[in-house]
Amino acid sequence: MNDLVVSTHLTLPASEFTITTARSSGPGGQNVNKVNSKVILHWSFEQSELIADDWKDRFRRSFGNRINREGQLVLQSDQHRDQTQNLEEVRTRLVKMLTDTRRPPKKRKATRPTLGSKRRRKEAKIQKSQKKQGRSMKFD
Repeated sequence: MNDLVVSTHLTLPASEFTITTARSSGPGGQNVNKVNSKVILHWSFEQSELIADDWKDRFRRSFGNRINREGQLVLQSDQHRDQTQNLEEVRTRLVKMLTDTRRPPKKRKATRPTLGSKRRRKEAKIQKSQKKQGRSMKFD
């Protein structure tokens, strides 16, 4: 397996990953019972020295459900009939996960509601109130 190019500045060596294969439950017909086309990738991202600690924290928060007790990220694919396509899909998914968590999310700037939005809100409340008042029975 080749090294994983995440960006122009980051390439993860293949030695950090463990790839295992298994029998797939996906498409393949009779072939599915004979060929190990499912690919399972294990990556101990906590031991990776190429990724900063804050990046690891964001990664753990975002994808903690995919991390096992040993602290390894586990990704698997059995979408395709071919083992190489499943391997490529797992690698692509990992690159997307890493790029999504690379930068911290932007802080939201607090804004005040506009005058127009306040007016529309008040008009909607008045209309709803009038609708409900129209439903009531008036006894003299």
